[in-house]
Amino acid sequence: MKLENFNFHLPEELIAQTPLEERDASRLMVLNKKTGSFQHDIFKSFADYIQPGDCLVLNDTRVLPARLFGSKAGTGAKIEVLLLKQVEGDNWETLIKPARRIKEGTVIEFGDGLLKAVCVQELEHGGRILQFQYNGIFYEILEQLGEMPLPPYIKEQLDKQERYQTVFSRERGSAAAPTAGLHFTEEILQSIRDKGAHVAFITLHVGLGTFRPVSAENIEEHEMHAEFYQMTEGTARLLNDVKEAGGRLIAVGTTSTRTLETIAGNHQGRFEEESGWTDIFIYPGYEFKAIDGMLTNFHLPMSSLIMLISALAGRENILKAYGAAVQEEYRFFSFGDAMLII
Repeated sequence: MKLENFNFHLPEELIAQTPLEERDASRLMVLNKKTGSFQHDIFKSFADYIQPGDCLVLNDTRVLPARLFGSKAGTGAKIEVLLLKQVEGDNWETLIKPARRIKEGTVIEFGDGLLKAVCVQELEHGGRILQFQYNGIFYEILEQLGEMPLPPYIKEQLDKQERYQTVFSRERGSAAAPTAGLHFTEEILQSIRDKGAHVAFITLHVGLGTFRPVSAENIEEHEMHAEFYQMTEGTARLLNDVKEAGGRLIAVGTTSTRTLETIAGNHQGRFEEESGWTDIFIYPGYEFKAIDGMLTNFHLPMSSLIMLISALAGRENILKAYGAAVQEEYRFFSFGDAMLII
């Protein structure tokens, strides 16, 4: 399957640069995955499309303020550090700019020495393993010194860092937000429960691989970066009960979708308490084992994300809906509008 099959014209001005003042004020396109028909609505009406017995599955990961700006000890050279994942203890895999300045043994200082890091290993492509040194609690210091690692497509500064977190975020560890969840308010979640539907949480810590473009001309050759996920016993039991009772599982975002499909794929379509790493790549031809529908944002051309939703709703249906979204000037990507596929 060719990469070009997932291309479409996206005017740059439609990539949303800032979040709307109200989380639930975005537009909502509702797409019928079987017929390809769609309608326009607003996100405040989301609960209208949820039925009693359904289950909404959300990713409760919390984004780390993972971008740090420091200086090289001794020379004062400016260094930018992006935390990717915790390796062990106070050792983190990071991306460094400029990486050529940082060799094994180099010390980087942040916040007038409030936080220090020693390079203990050099990796490829600007990667470094840093060992952090500090007094106190690391995550509290990170909240004080770090900035949100916004996607490269967003050029504007974020005034309120909490707007790049979902209202239900709690498990720290992501390098990027599960952005489909940004639309929800506590009121909308309660309105879903009031309809007799369920709200469940899983965790997948989003890595920077989510922004990595697909470069392989034949998409089957693309390799996804592995990301850590976990599901509790209580969530697994609830999801199994919903499926057995005939309710729909509606995943919020591609991250929830990939987690649910990974776990169901490991257990013949059922869910069990589990944690691990997934590099599942979903594209047309994939047979879904877990979800019946999903909520997602509008994605960039030729991305693995548009391939995933094309697997669920059909490539032609998606490209037709995206053509309408461009014509109607929907807002795209992380801070953009939403699409419900059911």
